[in-house]
Amino acid sequence: MRARMRPEAAGLPTTTAVRRVPGLRREEIAQLAGVSTDCYKRLEQGRQIRPSQAVVDAVARALRLDATERAHMLDLLHNCPSSSKSPAPVQRVRPGLWQLVDAIGDTPALVLGRRTDVLSSNRMVDLLFTAFSDLPVRERNLSRWIILEPGARELFRDWKAVAAETVATLRVDVGRHPHPPQDHRTCCRAPVGVLPGVHLAPPGGPRPRRYVPGW
Repeated sequence: MRARMRPEAAGLPTTTAVRRVPGLRREEIAQLAGVSTDCYKRLEQGRQIRPSQAVVDAVARALRLDATERAHMLDLLHNCPSSSKSPAPVQRVRPGLWQLVDAIGDTPALVLGRRTDVLSSNRMVDLLFTAFSDLPVRERNLSRWIILEPGARELFRDWKAVAAETVATLRVDVGRHPHPPQDHRTCCRAPVGVLPGVHLAPPGGPRPRRYVPGW
């Protein structure tokens, strides 16, 4: 977020000194928010800190966050890593939901868990995507399949847009449910930023859509 801001637009004095990175420095954001540089640094790095609502609002204004970006920041702050954090519960599908997915018939249907893990799918998903139940457990992930499977590039007409939206959805999920951290490695092996020709939506762009059965 700092990288998109310019000193003159933020009302800060301009200098002739060359900036090593684009945008504002941490100390400049801290100055705009009226907090210490150390406080802002801890916030940005996701270190264990519980800021007051006034500090959060001040930082959001300094960074000029829109409603979506502010909500994401609150998710990240609320879920700062903690050594006392209990492990995430095992993801399970109720028997009735299993039966419903199978009964849908000619429409592809998926039950997705955290990180878009595929918990259940029907026969049409097996035909259209892949037989997720036959894959190793750590590979049963829709995002992983969309980004890494060559067949996905043929299935989706605008694969680049689908891949970018997939990673945006993962970022929101990781912000809300960052534990346990090893979960991230399964589905985030190839971030969209390093995929040729794929670009994320600019800051303030539309929120990622939720995956729904038949998507």
